[in-house]
Amino acid sequence: MPETPQGWYTDPNQPAQQRWWDGVQWTEHTAPLGQAPVAVAAPGAAKSPTRTVALIVGGVILPITLLTRSLGAILMLAGFVLFFVAIYGIVRGSAKLFRVRSRGAAWAALGIALALMFGGTAANAALGGPGSNPADPGTSSEAKPLVSAPTEKPSPSPKPTTFEVVEETAVIPFERAAVDDPNIDVGQVLITTAGVAGTKVTTYRVKYVDGREVSREVASEVVTLAPVNEVTSTGTRQPAPPPAPVPFAQTGGGCHPSYSGVCVPFDSDVDCDGGGGNGPSYVRGPLSVIGQDVYELDRDGDGIACD
Repeated sequence: MPETPQGWYTDPNQPAQQRWWDGVQWTEHTAPLGQAPVAVAAPGAAKSPTRTVALIVGGVILPITLLTRSLGAILMLAGFVLFFVAIYGIVRGSAKLFRVRSRGAAWAALGIALALMFGGTAANAALGGPGSNPADPGTSSEAKPLVSAPTEKPSPSPKPTTFEVVEETAVIPFERAAVDDPNIDVGQVLITTAGVAGTKVTTYRVKYVDGREVSREVASEVVTLAPVNEVTSTGTRQPAPPPAPVPFAQTGGGCHPSYSGVCVPFDSDVDCDGGGGNGPSYVRGPLSVIGQDVYELDRDGDGIACD
């Protein structure tokens, strides 16, 4: 019975009774032939298409509202879901799963779905326009004071600050000094004390902001090795004069006339004192050779013997 409205009709299987037609198919509700139920409402008669669609929309909107809390999104999503339910009901003649029992209810659901989608689009445009954001300088639906209060800029979040103790070792250079030393002969310059560099440990308290060093303070300084200054000594001592020649003690008297400054005795042989000769007489020089060097005391022939 396509396109037949809801109602009581003769049961096609048992002509002796009536069966309820819901507009799409036969139901399980029956009644004696010629006695349509009066006190009991026909199945589905109490639920109009509008009420059915309203229940569907309410069932879709409620969970979406709890999840999104956005009016435009709620309306558009509800309309989108209801649109497919309505199309399914129109094509199939009903959508009992969503309590759409006839094409009339499906067409009503389609109209409501389109209205919801257009309403959601309009709501999104209104909320997303100028003034919808409190920080937007555009107009808003709420009244604004004539003089806007200055808005406080959010203070930047503090950057992490850390401290660290750092030790640095530095070299202390030695100094140089020059002194006169009377224990060294004139003309001699000697390094009497070698220079040694020292060391110093400096402790700093370093401050870091966001991982970058911004300052450092000296907490302590400790000299771990004192430097030793280099000392250079310059000699000031004058050399002692050479000892005066001592005349050689003579026995028997008389000095050889070929020598001057020291008495050279007459003997079979005379050698320089401290030399390699064997005497028997010796003479301590230096002395001058003024004549013939009979004793060969001037070995280098410079006129000075025993020098």
